[in-house]
Amino acid sequence: PVLVESLLVFTIVLSVHAVVWDRFSWCAVALAVQAFYVQFKWDRLLQLGGAVFQFRGAANSGLLPASMVIPLLGVVMKERCRAAGIVYFERFGIVMASTGMLLALFLSVLAVGITKPVPTNTCIVTGIAGSVIIYTMKHSLTVSEVIEVLEVLLIFVYLSMILLYLLPRCFTPGEALLVLGGVSFVLNQLIKRSLNVIEGRGDPIDFFLLVAVVGVVLLGLFFTVLFIFMDSGTWISSMFFHMMTAVLGLGVIMPWLYRLIHRNPLFWLLQFLFQTQTRLYLLVYWSLLAASACGVVFYQNAKRSSESKKHQASTITRKYFHFIVVATYVPGLIYDRQLLYVAAVLCLAVFIFLEYIRYFRIKPFGQTLRHLLSLFLDERDSGPLILTHIYLLLGMSLPVWLFPRSCAPKGTLPGAGALVPYSGVLAVGVGDTIASVFGSTMGEIKWPGTKKTFEGTMTAIFAQIIAVALILIFDSSVNLNSSYAWILASVSLVSLLEAYTTQIDNLLLPLYLQIMLMA
Repeated sequence: PVLVESLLVFTIVLSVHAVVWDRFSWCAVALAVQAFYVQFKWDRLLQLGGAVFQFRGAANSGLLPASMVIPLLGVVMKERCRAAGIVYFERFGIVMASTGMLLALFLSVLAVGITKPVPTNTCIVTGIAGSVIIYTMKHSLTVSEVIEVLEVLLIFVYLSMILLYLLPRCFTPGEALLVLGGVSFVLNQLIKRSLNVIEGRGDPIDFFLLVAVVGVVLLGLFFTVLFIFMDSGTWISSMFFHMMTAVLGLGVIMPWLYRLIHRNPLFWLLQFLFQTQTRLYLLVYWSLLAASACGVVFYQNAKRSSESKKHQASTITRKYFHFIVVATYVPGLIYDRQLLYVAAVLCLAVFIFLEYIRYFRIKPFGQTLRHLLSLFLDERDSGPLILTHIYLLLGMSLPVWLFPRSCAPKGTLPGAGALVPYSGVLAVGVGDTIASVFGSTMGEIKWPGTKKTFEGTMTAIFAQIIAVALILIFDSSVNLNSSYAWILASVSLVSLLEAYTTQIDNLLLPLYLQIMLMA
């Protein structure tokens, strides 16, 4: 399975390289080759228990698929913005690609360094790939951009040491690279933009995303350190938690956002949410869907209490939430993408905050949340945090957040790029859900070395093609310009990757589909 997964990732890398064909795409190929070699060293370290931190079990290291996401996103974003003539975001794509490559190289060097005896061939391959990438960066980045890349690397190192120590068995090395690398990049972007504020420059919703993500991460770090020295389950600690959340929110996060958008954040948010009648209708509709999701949780828990033998929700039951998420995102993508952007940021902040309450057992809801959510755990929630629902939200939202709006003058990209915001809906909401439901109920022919079935994968591909046809009917802004073969190839590759990867598919699949569609 690892070899097939690697082959699929190589196919995606070479597809992007064939379209872009510049020095950065060559660097991506070199990075993929060395990540393939180093991935086996990481897998060996995990099997022997020689890794520095405790990583999630029942999965391989996932270094190759995770290493390629950020560099490829940067490469395709650079190419799209270069074609549109937007120099600022073209440079942004170059910095993103360079940052992703340097983070992946750092994780590779770390694995090589702690492997005993030192693997000679892997060292040579890593050295050659690193030399090619650093040489390219030297001739492509300005001094300020080099400093920016090194800042992200420094943040990543410190953030990894803290979070991987505090949260054992929550990530594989690849997932840690992807999640913590992304958070490090966002934190550095926020610091950079806070120090260089120019009134009227930048979209307030982008600043809202940056501040919200950094704010909830810093909030979690603060309380994690604090509750090392005190019991978090008491009423006094719970009152202190709520009080300090209010203080940090109103005293740090709100002024920070005010400095960036130059207006009261609360008034701006209320004005934004209720600006048009369409937005009001969407908010009411989403509230009803949220209530129905809560209803599913309560109903399944009531069913568990009456059937004492059943302790976990079935796969099909968990896919209810995928259907609800699709029903949430599709109207937002068709009628008001900016509202969906902001609503997804708010939802992410709420999800992470509720996870803090559950993890720290904050009264009065901490223990209740632990009981309600324990029913929906699967083998990927082996650590102290429950992250699958957050990964689902991220998988659906990242294509919306990472869509290069400034490089799409008419609000959409030409050809297959018009489907980029729908990447999460197609890969996770439709493909992963249909593959899981049909594969578990009717699948008989299993892919070699996996539990996934041939019938599930084929049904997923077919369902995504139907979904693309429906998007063409209902979303008038989408014009594929006869790029149907590329879309079919992209959907097929990502569906096969879903069958063979042991990483968090909710996070990985939408990003790879977005890369292919943007290319």
